[in-house]
Amino acid sequence: MEAGLMNFSRTTLALAAAALTGVQVGASIVGTRYVVHDIGPFSLALLRYAIGLSCIVPFVLMQGRVRFARRDLFAVLVLGVGQFAVLVVLLNLGLQFISSTRAALLFATLPLITMVVAAMLGSEALTGRKTLGVAMTIAGVAATLGENLLVDGGRDEWLGVAAVLGSALCGALCSVFYRPYLRRYPTLPLAALAMLASVVFLAVAAGFEGIFMHPPSLSASAWAIIVAIGVSSGVGYMLWLWALKHASPTHVTVFLSLSPLTAALLGVGLLGESLTPGVVLGMLGVAGGLWVSTR
Repeated sequence: MEAGLMNFSRTTLALAAAALTGVQVGASIVGTRYVVHDIGPFSLALLRYAIGLSCIVPFVLMQGRVRFARRDLFAVLVLGVGQFAVLVVLLNLGLQFISSTRAALLFATLPLITMVVAAMLGSEALTGRKTLGVAMTIAGVAATLGENLLVDGGRDEWLGVAAVLGSALCGALCSVFYRPYLRRYPTLPLAALAMLASVVFLAVAAGFEGIFMHPPSLSASAWAIIVAIGVSSGVGYMLWLWALKHASPTHVTVFLSLSPLTAALLGVGLLGESLTPGVVLGMLGVAGGLWVSTR
């Protein structure tokens, strides 16, 4: 009985951590949209995760050294590049062409992709409730896209859609493949190692954008936003991995449905984006999907 209560409490905390991560993702998307036209996508991702890594390292050092098996080390490094470098660069590229609200709604397809990938790999069973909840999320996304993008969207908007959906696919794959390593190793050292791999990868890519030879000339507000994105990313990723360690990937990733709600509210207030009927329908769809999938 006591063990069951402890497991219930741990799962509840994991879902709360996932919810906070969903809000953080939405806020970061709006912040990225604010600065993405002033700095290259690789350079922005590098600054984001270099700052995020600096937030994690002190806590890792307090835990002591963790030894990774050689076969696991390579996999964690690859997943880190995928989770941070590839995912975020694709998202940054997409935000150059579409609004933060639409990008967040597209990124909310990650739970569906995660569910399908997990089912294909046999790591998680499909249930009627999960399927219905994620289907409602996708219906909400379709309502938002159908209002504008599919009617008069240009080629650039389609490039933005493809980039954000590719980002969601990358996140889904990493969420599923992280699970075995989260069972073997503590969350913080794993997060730091994965983020370090992405920072090294992004440093090389950002070098070709000229960040080291010609540092970006940004306003004080833009630098403040980048620092805020970096700090929240470091904290948010620790919460994300902890949630994945104590709850199923589908239940965790479905809380990304909170990111469009956050992005829409912040986008209206900070970026002057419009809260159209299609966006409202989309938010209702993802909120309803969240409730059905996790109640």
